[in-house]
Amino acid sequence: MEIFFIFLFIILFNFLIYLNFKNISKVLVFFDKPDGKLKNHKDPVSFIGGLIFLINLYLISFIIKIINLDDLIFNSNFLDIILILGSIFFVIGFIDDFKNLSPNIKLLLIIISTFFVILFFPEIKLESIKISFLKHHYSFGDYSFIFTLLSFALLANAINMFDGINLQLICFTLFIFVIFILKSFLPIFFILLSINLIFLGLLNYQNKVFIGDGGCYLISSIIGLTFIYQYKTFSNFLYGDQVFIILFIPAIDMLRLFILRIIKKKHPFKGDLNHLHHMIDSFIKNKSLTILITLSLCILPTLLMFLKLETYLILVLSLILYLSLILFLEFKKKFYKSSE
Repeated sequence: MEIFFIFLFIILFNFLIYLNFKNISKVLVFFDKPDGKLKNHKDPVSFIGGLIFLINLYLISFIIKIINLDDLIFNSNFLDIILILGSIFFVIGFIDDFKNLSPNIKLLLIIISTFFVILFFPEIKLESIKISFLKHHYSFGDYSFIFTLLSFALLANAINMFDGINLQLICFTLFIFVIFILKSFLPIFFILLSINLIFLGLLNYQNKVFIGDGGCYLISSIIGLTFIYQYKTFSNFLYGDQVFIILFIPAIDMLRLFILRIIKKKHPFKGDLNHLHHMIDSFIKNKSLTILITLSLCILPTLLMFLKLETYLILVLSLILYLSLILFLEFKKKFYKSSE
């Protein structure tokens, strides 16, 4: 019965935000203004989506603690770790949203904040990794601290780079949350967070709100911490290669962009309009279809994984599919330019 009232309260809370968002955005005057370069939207759009998500995170956590459900849902102090690292990541991204921090500063702040959180909460450190098709697990030994730092930094940037078109990141995050729910990894917690994401998705679809860098970094911290938590806590955990399959498209697209930018002697974390979703959208000129294609590319490998296909085959097939699409889009782009 208590769970039912929590669900009802979170639904009503977010419904009220949805109905009164215009007034809320006028009070919280944080707007993403178009610049004609990386920001091509026509009118200023509020970027408080991440802030609303953070408020929901705190509200859900507060209610869970008040009615003494935290010990039933979480082991140890995992909820506190999410609140601490998530808040720090959000602040870094939120400052970047209106101050436009340099890529080096953002990366340094993410690494430093993660370093101190791991220092105080060593249980989130990844000491080893298990691969589903190999018998032995591999220990990182003295490099576990560095590996964990790099994992959070890369995940934060991959998630942020995947947020370049309305609804794409929200739908992808909901997809990951559904996996957590179906695998029984903190299902109540992620159902409550998903309620907020659905309402944010409606506002984002109507071009009223952006998640912003703050929201992207916050989401990356929750996803990263949960992957580590489930790996160390649950018997039906996801193996390292299975986690990579779930994150394959954002990860491989980030790697491609890093390589291209380095070749062009640009900063690997400096934004551009060469992401997968930008390439698809410039070709088909339909944002809804673009989201459908990118999300299908994300979901297909995971579906194959749950159909028990060997993960190394899924990775090979996914890579071939991704590279084939990129080569096709590049060919079409050059073809149109040469014909003009």
